[in-house]
Amino acid sequence: MTKALVIVDVQNDFCPGGSLATERGDVVAESIAQLLATNSGDYDHIVATQDWHIDPGTHFSNTPDFVDTWPVHCVADSEGAAMRALLAKESAAAVIEEYFRKGRYEAAYSGFEGASTSDEDVLLAQWLNERGVTHIDVVGIATDHCVRATALDGLREGFNVRVLREHCSPVSEERGLAALEELREAGATVI
Repeated sequence: MTKALVIVDVQNDFCPGGSLATERGDVVAESIAQLLATNSGDYDHIVATQDWHIDPGTHFSNTPDFVDTWPVHCVADSEGAAMRALLAKESAAAVIEEYFRKGRYEAAYSGFEGASTSDEDVLLAQWLNERGVTHIDVVGIATDHCVRATALDGLREGFNVRVLREHCSPVSEERGLAALEELREAGATVI
């Protein structure tokens, strides 16, 4: 078994003070940083995804519906798109092997839509498959959107998927619980 940790979108705009903050964003950033500090050896590979918008079209709206349209967030190279400080620290960043950026010119929720920062022709599934990864643990923000989409795509790509719920932050608690149930029903393990 070759195992990877996929850290989804733990970025400033999704944490308190950001344009699309989740209530537990900083709690999750801290818990993931602790996971990296104490358990990084449990993983053969550790990667992170980032929303990285240049011109995502109708994904941004001045009157967002918070379903398909959203306030401006995670603009490429902005402070809002940066990883939260706890995960940008040298100790955490040193164990994150690769970053995958998604949503440059469209809405993108799944980390599997993300291209490697080292080679934009390489998407997450290819990168993981090239390294023989069979199992992924998914953590990050937001449980009911990008974590959900990443875990579902992980299943579609043939990976054994676990979602570590204590290391995830939902936009809405109710929708977060519904997403976790959907993931269980789709075949993911939620712990």
